Amino acid sequence: MLEVLWRPNHEAAATPVPPSQMRALTVIEQRDGINLRDLGEALGSAPPAVSRLCDRLEAAGLVQRSRVSTNRREIELTLSRRGHAVLADTRTQRVQRTAEVLQRMSAQQRRALAESLAVFRDAATGLMGLDARPGGSAGLSDTA
Repeated sequence: MLEVLWRPNHEAAATPVPPSQMRALTVIEQRDGINLRDLGEALGSAPPAVSRLCDRLEAAGLVQRSRVSTNRREIELTLSRRGHAVLADTRTQRVQRTAEVLQRMSAQQRRALAESLAVFRDAATGLMGLDARPGGSAGLSDTA
C-alpha cells in the first residue's frame, strides 16, 4: 500500500522521476561521491545499465559526474541542486500523503501501528545482521 500511496503523481510533479531513478538518487545522496561500480552494487544492477541510468539522470540535470582527482579513470557521482530539490519534494509529498492516512486512524490504531513497525524493524535488522537502535522505538512516538 505504501508503494501505491507514495507513487509519484506525474501530473503534479515538476520533474517526474521513475522509481529506478529515485532509488539511484537516494543512494547517491546517502553516499555522496559514489562511483559507478559501487552504485551498481547498491542497486543490484550491471555496469552497462548503471551507466545508462546515470546518462538519463545527468541529462535531466539531477546528478553530476566528475573524475576523481586521485584516479582519472574513476567517475564520482553527486546530486545537483535540482536532484536535491526533487528528493526533498518527493519526501514532502510522501509525508503529506502518509499524514492524510494517519489522520483517518484513531490514536489507539496509530499506537498499534507504531508498536507493530517497531517489532518489524527489530526483526528486519536482526535478519540483516544490523543493530537495532537503542531504546527499541527508533523515534516512533505514540502519535506516529
